[in-house]
Amino acid sequence: MSIEITTLPGGLRVVTDSIPSMDSVAIGVWAAVGTRHEDMVHNGVAHMVEHMMFKGTKTRTAAQIAEAIEDVGGNVNAYTSRDITAYHVHLLKDHTPLAMDILSDILQHTTMPDDEVERERDVILQEIGMSNDTPDDLVFDLYQETAYPDQALGAPILGRNDIIANMQRDTLQGYVNRCYTPKNLVLSAAGNITHDALVKMAMERFNALPKDQNITTKPANYTGGQSRAEKDLEQSHIVMGFQGISRHDEDYYAAVALSTILGGGMSSRLFQEVREKRGLVYSVFSFHSSYADDGQFAVYAGTGPERLGELIPVVCDELKKIANDVVSDAELKRAKTQMKSGLLMARESMMTRAGQQAKHLIYFDKKLDVAELLHKIDAVTGDDILRLSQRIFATVPTVAALGPLQQLESYESLRARLRA
Repeated sequence: MSIEITTLPGGLRVVTDSIPSMDSVAIGVWAAVGTRHEDMVHNGVAHMVEHMMFKGTKTRTAAQIAEAIEDVGGNVNAYTSRDITAYHVHLLKDHTPLAMDILSDILQHTTMPDDEVERERDVILQEIGMSNDTPDDLVFDLYQETAYPDQALGAPILGRNDIIANMQRDTLQGYVNRCYTPKNLVLSAAGNITHDALVKMAMERFNALPKDQNITTKPANYTGGQSRAEKDLEQSHIVMGFQGISRHDEDYYAAVALSTILGGGMSSRLFQEVREKRGLVYSVFSFHSSYADDGQFAVYAGTGPERLGELIPVVCDELKKIANDVVSDAELKRAKTQMKSGLLMARESMMTRAGQQAKHLIYFDKKLDVAELLHKIDAVTGDDILRLSQRIFATVPTVAALGPLQQLESYESLRARLRA
């Protein structure tokens, strides 16, 4: 394995994770922008731009873009998150130049025809409708907006119906010109590719990117509170969270371990207590999300409305237990093993490896060193988890609830329960 990084004269960074034994190459461009870099009046523009990039260039139609990759047995896809947008291709090694042709073409020469803008607008409105009809998706949007109100970090990635319905081509193109600039982009590849070959192809193809501009990111402002949406559903969906820590915090891996022990799998405390012992839910888990300047730690559960009154006290009790006693050696060992196994097994995917390198370079301005990450996981102690859990669970809680909520106790009662 050989990981190399080169910064091209214009500022585009190129990183390769070379694995000569592979038959394929995963290659993509990761942009250091997402929903939190939008103006609130244009919420959803980052996601709509991601869609529009595949809708035609000066030399290719939308169909030709898809056909070019699939004709050689490859696949092409993209995604938008709160702080990253990615465009990636996975195909056999002999077709790497084609992947570079497509990626450089869509990122530099997209035309966004008016008819395609109108067509894709309807597609995204349908996507928003599907999300609104999926309560275990929608509750997370409610949670995010409640945790970070009146700011782009709390806005839905898909955007809002009224904004998407009026999104103009000039707004989309303006976002591309402002955000898809060399210093905001990382070209990453993993698999059977040499670094020199990728750098050469990048220099030949990525020479028409917009000029760099200053992009200001407003600091995260975690507020907390509650959002309750009564809806006629079979289940009640709850997300209860707290202010977490940033990805740069020295306790980052302790936060991952805390989430793993509390609600990271079938052996976790929440799964065993809430589902296995009491049968209160089908699904319950915890998660920790980190940003450059903040983070959040939360628990999700879905239960029958008649069990809601029993569920919340049990979850609160588990949070208080882990904040008041050092975890056992066995729990800590199991959590570390799960974390390390997840990291290493994910790296069997070339696309995962390419994405890991790109995001690590964006987030930390250096290549990902697996040995260093494993060392940080091993260094987590029970005292670290105890200290961090006390820090996190003392913050203002955020509660988002969707469904029949008659049995859900008040926000003030829940806060008092956590403090008791």
